[in-house]
Amino acid sequence: MPKALLRLACIVEIATAVAAIAAPRAVVALLLGEDVTGVGVAVARCFGVALLALGLACWPGAPQARGPALRAMLVYNAAIALYLAYLFAFRQVGGVLLWPAVALHAAVAALLVVAWRRSKATG
Repeated sequence: MPKALLRLACIVEIATAVAAIAAPRAVVALLLGEDVTGVGVAVARCFGVALLALGLACWPGAPQARGPALRAMLVYNAAIALYLAYLFAFRQVGGVLLWPAVALHAAVAALLVVAWRRSKATG
């Protein structure tokens, strides 16, 4: 029963994440009864990326070598690096720390890919 309950919780979080990434205004309106505009849309999508990572990290039954924390951190870092770069390229949004953040998240994602491949080869 706990495994089924955990799986259900993960499904809810992952579904909410996908919705927040795809339609942040609708999710905020449905959850909070308020409209979100401007940078609030970007923050809502970042929230969606974080929820996606949480849902993946908590998914029951993941192989130990490629554990849920590694998988979640890989998804989070890759997705947030891409999304922050997208905000600059297509929405002309960005502060002084935008590109350092993109570089940091991309580097961490790359290192996690290497770790995942090594664990896959040995496991």
